[in-house]
Amino acid sequence: MSSPHPVAVELPPHGYVITRPVPGSDIPADYTFVLTRDEIYVPIAVRKPDVRKCGDGPWPAIIMGRGNGRGGLPLVEQKVALYSTLQDKMIARGYVVVYVNYRNEIPYHYETRNPVHNVADDIANEGRTLKSEPSVDSDDLQSVIKYVRSLPYVRPDKVGAVGVSHGGETILKAAAEMDFTCGVAIEGASHEFLTVNTGPSAPRIGSEVQYNDIEVARKNASKARAMERIRRINTPILHIGRDPDHLQGIFKLAHEWMVEAGKDSTWASFNHPAHGYPFIERVADGSYRPNPEQQAAFDLFMDYFDARLK
Repeated sequence: MSSPHPVAVELPPHGYVITRPVPGSDIPADYTFVLTRDEIYVPIAVRKPDVRKCGDGPWPAIIMGRGNGRGGLPLVEQKVALYSTLQDKMIARGYVVVYVNYRNEIPYHYETRNPVHNVADDIANEGRTLKSEPSVDSDDLQSVIKYVRSLPYVRPDKVGAVGVSHGGETILKAAAEMDFTCGVAIEGASHEFLTVNTGPSAPRIGSEVQYNDIEVARKNASKARAMERIRRINTPILHIGRDPDHLQGIFKLAHEWMVEAGKDSTWASFNHPAHGYPFIERVADGSYRPNPEQQAAFDLFMDYFDARLK
């Protein structure tokens, strides 16, 4: 039965900004609380080029994130300090750079939910924006993308995203619900997106699931559910793996099934000992010393963005 009440109009994207200096850099950060789909706020950091060096905007934007949503604004500040030199190099190429955080979501809810839509407020008719399903972290990423597009110094048609681990999976989840210019999934831990078994019967060494072999990952994934999500993706994706990673088979399977579905998907992998190696951190003494594999991976994904965002 249909509701007699109208579905409320969502508030336009907006954020509240606190500008602070960034350690080791002369480019400050706008620490911003961004409105989400269910009207809470998540913290991000926005850093933009110096017009004296990069000319007047608007500029393309790259949204970056790593891991699960947690830690609030203190974590965003920590990550900006850790990646400040890396971000400075991206900014020098003429990009607005955004570090994103999102909610610490309900575990595995994504695997059972349907795509979210707004519903009418039948209880009090107060005009609330209500959702058909609880929001998850990829919904927050979509809200951040919409906010970044609304910034007057950003080209709204040139917004990309790069994420490590769960941050890579979050990009795939968001791309199945909305279009953006392009994405880079670095070691995308897409076990929920592909519905890969991570329960008690999953192959393990100790407490760690073992999906380095793509055939083992394929056997333990739900292709039907994964392909239903993949078919909704229109955004080009670069997948970057790590040869020895225990989830390498999942990273490769996401790419393989995107190609099978006729999507614009690219694969690359490097042999590196550290998880998240393309996100090059400042070391303890504050210096920036990428090794050859890190530099090659960084150059690869920045060339990918240059080709699509400029």
